[in-house]
Amino acid sequence: MTQSPMAAVWRELGGDPTLLAGVSTVVRAGALEARLPVREMARACVGGCALAAAELAAERTGRAWVPHVTVDDGAVATAFVSERHLRVDGRAPVSFAPLSRFWRTADGWVRTHANYPHHRTRLTAALGLADDATPEDVAAVLAERPAREVEETVYAAGGLAVALRTPEEWAAHAQGRAVAARPLIERGLLDSPPARALAPPGGAGPLLPAAGVRVLDLTRVIAGPVATRTLALLGADVLRVDAPHLPEAADAHADTGFGKRSTTLDLATDRRQFQELLATADVVVTGYRPGALDRFGLTPEALAERRPGLVVAQLSAWGAYGPWSGRRGFDSLVQVATGIAVTEGSAEQPGALPAQALDHGTGYLLAAAVLRALTERSGDGRGRLVRLALAQTAAWLTDGVARDPGDSAGLGTENAATGLPYEGPDTWLTDRDGPAGHLRYALPPVTFADGPTDWARPPGTWGADAPRWL
Repeated sequence: MTQSPMAAVWRELGGDPTLLAGVSTVVRAGALEARLPVREMARACVGGCALAAAELAAERTGRAWVPHVTVDDGAVATAFVSERHLRVDGRAPVSFAPLSRFWRTADGWVRTHANYPHHRTRLTAALGLADDATPEDVAAVLAERPAREVEETVYAAGGLAVALRTPEEWAAHAQGRAVAARPLIERGLLDSPPARALAPPGGAGPLLPAAGVRVLDLTRVIAGPVATRTLALLGADVLRVDAPHLPEAADAHADTGFGKRSTTLDLATDRRQFQELLATADVVVTGYRPGALDRFGLTPEALAERRPGLVVAQLSAWGAYGPWSGRRGFDSLVQVATGIAVTEGSAEQPGALPAQALDHGTGYLLAAAVLRALTERSGDGRGRLVRLALAQTAAWLTDGVARDPGDSAGLGTENAATGLPYEGPDTWLTDRDGPAGHLRYALPPVTFADGPTDWARPPGTWGADAPRWL
C-alpha cells in the first residue's frame, strides 16, 4: 500500500505515527490544480508543520493531549501563492522582472532569474550585453546559443540561468543522482552540552508552542522566510538579519515579514553584535548557498560550539552535496532543471506549477523540522541539525507523492471532508495596517486547536530594528 503524503512527511520528521489520527482535512476540488500532485504535496507540508506545532505545544504545557489539527485545501492553496495575493495600499506586487523568464535557445529553452539588480548585471555581462539590455536584446543573443552553454557561461559569471531538462535527463545528471540518494529531510545531532530549558508558554490568548524561542533568520526570498514567518506565527521571537548591501525587495519583505523584526549586520565587521545575539539564540536558520557563510564561522559545528544546544536549520536550492551544491538557485530554476517544467508543459513549450510550490512547501517542511527538533531537544538537551533543499522537495513531488484516491484526503484515516470546491481565496484573505501601509494578505494555513489564527504583528520596515532580542 502506498504511504500517504502526510504520513511520509511525518515519518521523515521522526514523528510518532499514532498522532496522525488527530489530523483532519478539508479537501477542495480545484485547489492547486496541476499535472503533478501539488495539492497533495502542499497539504502534507502544511499538515506536518501544524502537527509538529501541536506536538511541541503539548510537550511544553504538559497537557494530556490528543492532537486536533485541521488542514483546509483552500487555506493551503491561498497561502501557497501569498506573494500574488498581497496588496499594499491596493497595489499588486511585481513578481518577476523582465529578464526573469523562459527564452528560446538554438537547441531548446533556458530560464533565467534576474529579479535582483546584481543578478541582472551578471546575466547581461555574461551574455556580452550592456546592463540596460532589453528583453529583445537578450532574446537575440540566446537564440544563437545552445541552452547548456548558456547555463555554464552565466553560472561562471555568478548569474542564474538553467537549461530545460526532461525528468529523464535530470535523473541521469550527476546532481539529479545525488539528490535521489538523499532523504527529503536530513536530520542529525550536533555534539554539544545540554541547552537551556524553555519555560512553559503562558499568558492569555492563543496557545503559542514557540513562545520564548529565539530565532536568528539568515534567509532570503521565499522558502526560508516562509519557514521563519511560520515560527513567528507560533510565538517565536524571529529576528531577520541581512547584510546592509543586500536589501530585500519591499514587496517580498512585506509578504514574508509578518510577525518578525528585521535588522542589518555586516558579518565581516559586526561579529561582536552577532555573537551577542547567538549567545542566547535557540535556532539559527540559514538560506544561503552551502558554504557561503562558513567564512564567518557559521558552520553548524562552529555555531553549536559557541551556543550549546542550538538547532541549526539549513536550506539550499540544490542540496549541500553533488556538483551543483555551490550554485545559486530559485524555485523557478529548480522546476526547469528537474523536469517539472516539461511535465507541466512539454519540451516544446515548458510550463510551470500553479504556485512556487517548491519554495512554499520546503518552507513549511523547514519550520516543521525545527519544531520537531525543539520537541526532541526538550528530552535530551542536545542540539540538532536539519537540512532541506528545493531539489529534494522537487524529487519528492515528482516521484514520491501519491495522488488522492478519488475524493479521499489520502491521510490513511477517515478524517476528511470531501466534495467541496475551491471557489477562490477570499475566505482566507484579511486586511490590516502596518508600517508598509494598508495590507491585504493571506492568512496562515497552519492551524490546530487553541493555536493562533494570525500573526501578532504586521511586517515592519526592512532593516529598521535594533540587533537585539525582545
